[in-house]
Amino acid sequence: MYAQCPECLTVFSFDAETVAQAHGTVACGKCGATFDCLPTLTEQLPEETYETLPVHPSSPAPPVLMMSVVRAGPEDSVQAPLFAHAPPAAEDEDDAPAGMPSFARLQRLPQRTTHRVGRWAAVCGALALVLAAQLVWAERRPLTANPNTRPWMQTLCGWLGCTLPPVADLSKLELISRDVRPHPSVPGALIISATVRNDASFTQPYPVVAITLSDLDGNRIAMRRFRPSDYLDDPAAQSAGLAAGASASLVFEVKDPGKKAVAFEFSFQ
Repeated sequence: MYAQCPECLTVFSFDAETVAQAHGTVACGKCGATFDCLPTLTEQLPEETYETLPVHPSSPAPPVLMMSVVRAGPEDSVQAPLFAHAPPAAEDEDDAPAGMPSFARLQRLPQRTTHRVGRWAAVCGALALVLAAQLVWAERRPLTANPNTRPWMQTLCGWLGCTLPPVADLSKLELISRDVRPHPSVPGALIISATVRNDASFTQPYPVVAITLSDLDGNRIAMRRFRPSDYLDDPAAQSAGLAAGASASLVFEVKDPGKKAVAFEFSFQ
């Protein structure tokens, strides 16, 4: 950088450290005059012949520095610094290495910022719980049917005051006995009875029972599906399901298809 003595008009070359030592006030090495070097401070000398360096015009307001080099602060740092009302720095700041800038040292957040972080953490926790509840609701059927997760679902449902639906496993339903005979009071009708046992280790819902009547050649003559509401008169027993290891007697009333029906078959759906 260059500056000119206003007394003897000598131009001197120096660096920024020299200017910073006395905040711009320097002494002329030729005439000994003390002057402010900032008005004529320049990074490059004019190319044409000159006698005096141009003097910087004065400004009523200090210029705003926008080109940051080391650290870019927040956009509103000029109006409301983040740590303007922060408490004194912690004792750990004294242990920082020499020459470390102040913004790189550990500083204590103001109380308002701490409360704001706490509120955000609470909101994030609540949203996480809502998301977990939605996932459980979307996957409630496989979670309920899984023997590993069903106890956990039962505990959760006990807190919420709900009831889990029974788990269905048709392979664990065993047909113990069956019988077909004419209806004692309705002409042209049959009574079909069966006994079903639940061999599973958990309660199952009553199944849909399909009854098929066929002739000697195995050709289907008649077939009907019975829902639990068709063969159970007690809604409470229907909603409770068939307990583990329990047996139930089922009775069905069907129309007699005639003498051609010599065989019948049960299936659970």
